[in-house]
Amino acid sequence: MAAYNEKQLRQLQAPLTWGQYVLAADFLAIASMAILSIYLRQRGSPESKPVGSAHTSTGVEG
Repeated sequence: MAAYNEKQLRQLQAPLTWGQYVLAADFLAIASMAILSIYLRQRGSPESKPVGSAHTSTGVEG
């Protein structure tokens, strides 16, 4: 929130309160990506590889 408000002030715009920041599109987009990535990993999504596996492994064999 501090970085966002600093950017707002540099652009001569009013800073946001905590409640306004939580409802801002930037925060909601990042929060939804984080929550969905945790949910999909825990659900065993075939798109998610295990945490310790190499970057080249995709889980697709054949």
